[in-house]
Amino acid sequence: MSEKAGENSSFQGFIRIAKTLPQTAAEAVKGKYACWKASQLLIKDRRTLGWKETAALSIREQLHRMLNDRNRLRDSAFGKEETAPMFTSEDRDIVQMIREAVLEANRSNITRTKAYYDCYRAFPELHWSFLAHMVSRNAGWSMTDLKGGLLSDTVTDSFREDMYQMLERSNALIFLDAYPQLLLYMHSRKLERSLFHLLPEFRVSSFMRPFWERFWIGRDSALLAVGLIINEQNYIEGRVIQNSYFQKNILQNPVFKLNSRFQMNQVIFPMLVESGKAEESENIAPIAPLPIPGPSTENADPEEGEFTGCRGMVGLVLERFSKLEERIAFGKALYAMLFGYKEVLAGVQAFAERTVHLGSRQEYWPRMFTSDKKAALNSPEESAELLKQEWLPPGKRLYSPTLHEVWHDMPFEPITSYDWFKTWKAIEQITRPKRPVLIEMSHAHRYAVQKAALTHDAERALPRSSGASPQQPHGR
Repeated sequence: MSEKAGENSSFQGFIRIAKTLPQTAAEAVKGKYACWKASQLLIKDRRTLGWKETAALSIREQLHRMLNDRNRLRDSAFGKEETAPMFTSEDRDIVQMIREAVLEANRSNITRTKAYYDCYRAFPELHWSFLAHMVSRNAGWSMTDLKGGLLSDTVTDSFREDMYQMLERSNALIFLDAYPQLLLYMHSRKLERSLFHLLPEFRVSSFMRPFWERFWIGRDSALLAVGLIINEQNYIEGRVIQNSYFQKNILQNPVFKLNSRFQMNQVIFPMLVESGKAEESENIAPIAPLPIPGPSTENADPEEGEFTGCRGMVGLVLERFSKLEERIAFGKALYAMLFGYKEVLAGVQAFAERTVHLGSRQEYWPRMFTSDKKAALNSPEESAELLKQEWLPPGKRLYSPTLHEVWHDMPFEPITSYDWFKTWKAIEQITRPKRPVLIEMSHAHRYAVQKAALTHDAERALPRSSGASPQQPHGR
C-alpha cells in the first residue's frame, strides 16, 4: 500500500514539474531578447584596451627564439641559467618574504580572492589581478553550490567531494603560480628596479619572463593579462585537468557533461551601477563595504534599507571546460568584456568595492538566495516557486551557504615541478582580445538557476527503493 502511494506521489510530482516546462521555455525565449537589448546599452561606450601589436610581436619573436634554443639543447638544460644566478642579500630577503606571503594568502578561496583585489587596488595597471579576483569569486560560489539548496539533492557525496577538490586545487595552483609574480612587480615598484630575474625561484614558466620585462618598460596591461591567461591555464592543464583521477570522476561524469551541454557553466560579474551612470574615469571612488545581509535584515522592505543586490550582471558561458584552447579564449573574452566597456568596468568595480566575498550567492542576489539554512526554502517544487515571481520572499529563498560554513581549508599536496612551455601553440595565442557583444547575463543566469531547480525537483520526485538512503533535506 505504501509503495503504491509513493509511486502515485512521484507520478503527481512529475506531472507538476511537466506543467512548468512551457512557462520555463517561454521565459528562456524572453530572456534571450532581454539579453540582447540590455547588452546594446552596456557596449555603447568602449574603453581602449591599449593593445600594442608591436610589443606583442616582439614577445612572440623572443619566445620563438627561446624554443629554437631548446631544440639545440637537452631538455634538462632548457630554461636554466648558464651560470648560477648571483643574488644579493636583499634579493634573498624578498624571495623569503614573498614565499611567506603566498603561504599565508593561499589558505582558502576567501583569502586568495582578497589578495588579488588588494594587488589591483594598489596597482590598477595589474588588470589581470582584478580579472582573477572576479573569476575567483565565481570559483567560491561554485564551491558552496555543491552544498547549497539546489545541488545537495542531485549529486552524490563522492562527486561533491571530488568536484570541490578539483575547484580548490585549480584555484590554489593558479594562485601559487601567479601571486608571486604580482608580488615581484609590487616589490619592483617599491625598490624602483626590476626583480624579474627572481621568477625562476618561484618555478614560474620561462614563458612569462618576456611579458614581465616588457611590462616593466611599457606598462602594457592587456598584453600582460593575455600572457597570464595563457600561462595559468597551461599551468593547471597538466596538474589538474589531465589528472587521471579528475578525468575519470569529474570531467567524464555525466553530471558534469550535462551542465556543459545545458550551458550552466557560467562566469558572472555582478554590477552595482545602473545603465548610464558609469564613471568616465579609469577608477571609481572607493565606497564603504556593505556587509552581507543576514537573517535580521531579510524581513525588511527594500525601501527601508534592505540591500537588494546587484544592478544587473555581465558574463559568459564556458561550454567545454576540459579544452585548453577554449579556456584560454574564454579568459581573453572575459578580460575584453571587463576592461573593454566603460559601464561594465565601473559597475563591476563598484560591486567588488562594496561586497565582501564570503562565497554565498546571497552577496549579489539576496532576494533570491540566503545563507541562513533555517530560513531557506525546503520544497520538492522549487522550480514552481521560481516561476511564480521574479524574487523570492523571506522564508522561500534558496540556500547558498558561505564557504567557511560548509568547507574546510585543504592542505597542499605535492606539486609536480616542470616548465609547461615546450611547443609553439601558446605563442600563436598571443593575440588581441576581442570584445564579446552579448554580455548581459541576468536573465540567462536566472534561467540557469531555474534549470538547476527543475533538476532538483525531478530528483526529489524519483521513487526511492527500500534499500536506498534518502537525501538529507537542506532546509529546516
